[in-house]
Amino acid sequence: MAKKIRRKKNNLKKERSADFLLMIFTLSLVIFGLIMVFSASYYYSISQDGTPYSYLKKHGAWAMIGFGLMMFAASTDYRKYKKLAIPGIIISVALLCLIFTPLGVTVNGATRWIGVGSITLMPGEIAKLAAILFVSWYLSEDMSRIGSIKRGILPMLGIMAVLAGLIIKQPNLSTAITVCGIIVAMMLVAGMKWRYFFGAAGAGVAGILSILLFMKDSYWYTRLTSFTDPFADPLNEGYQAVQSLLALGSGGLFGVGLGKSVQKNLYLPEPQNDFILAIIGEELGFIGVLLLMALYCLFLWRGIHVAINAPDQFGMLLGSGIVLMVAIQVILNIAVVTSSMPATGINLPFISYGGNALLIFMFSAGVLINISRHSPKNTGVE
Repeated sequence: MAKKIRRKKNNLKKERSADFLLMIFTLSLVIFGLIMVFSASYYYSISQDGTPYSYLKKHGAWAMIGFGLMMFAASTDYRKYKKLAIPGIIISVALLCLIFTPLGVTVNGATRWIGVGSITLMPGEIAKLAAILFVSWYLSEDMSRIGSIKRGILPMLGIMAVLAGLIIKQPNLSTAITVCGIIVAMMLVAGMKWRYFFGAAGAGVAGILSILLFMKDSYWYTRLTSFTDPFADPLNEGYQAVQSLLALGSGGLFGVGLGKSVQKNLYLPEPQNDFILAIIGEELGFIGVLLLMALYCLFLWRGIHVAINAPDQFGMLLGSGIVLMVAIQVILNIAVVTSSMPATGINLPFISYGGNALLIFMFSAGVLINISRHSPKNTGVE
């Protein structure tokens, strides 16, 4: 009898443990993001709303809501999300379709939001999490599926094509690349053979080459080539990239100082959004950016640790998908800010201004924390 009681206590203790470091790294990123959003948006906020605190207040409110979502996800058994896999992907596709109805909101030539009154929703962000959940459920139900073209490869490619096609139509190339990257990488984690990966990569390269060779008058040709030499058209297609590079170059090794950026003075459009890394580089220098990347690496390290030690295949794939989402988006954001790929809308996880993305990332971090609570190994600090 005493042994049973001790066993129950040990099980309860194990369930209550969580990856404390993962939570610390997540909150550190969010707090740093709040500071940089305030700094980056200072003058833009004054020009738009007459006060320097507008974006800080809104982003702070989203961060508080995000913290609540993270705590909710951290305390909710991740296995319950299996029931949401199919409804989630259906709702995600439906929301992406609604963008092309009168509910769609167009900003700067791109229709990426659904607006109802003062509330806006970005279906592309929801699609990432929906894709992660669906792939995790579908492949974990029968891990042998990934070895079959008919039962595993083609269904995943079908989901990827539908989501990417609707997102590209907005147009939003970077989000489409993120969704495709997440799904393909999760398939590799599940055990997909590399020859299928190289086949898919070859098809993607062929598609890009066809645009470069036969569609020189198209929108996509301009987008795919303008980043190679942004200074060739510094006032139009290359404007954002040029201002971003000037900001990074001005920062040097140690930066000009927090709050002292020049490019945020209405030179770099909406610097608190996708190009916030350029402001970080200008104000805090290469050292500041390096420290931020180190913090991301620590977050990813704990995330990988959680995924590896997950108690089941669903938890492993779900954790891997979340880690991949953050990693891919950080890489793409760096590529955009340094003009290594076309300048398309891709936010810096936990840092860039934007309620939709921040809520998704903080909720996802909570899911990772919950997976760690169910690990057979104690991955956190009690």
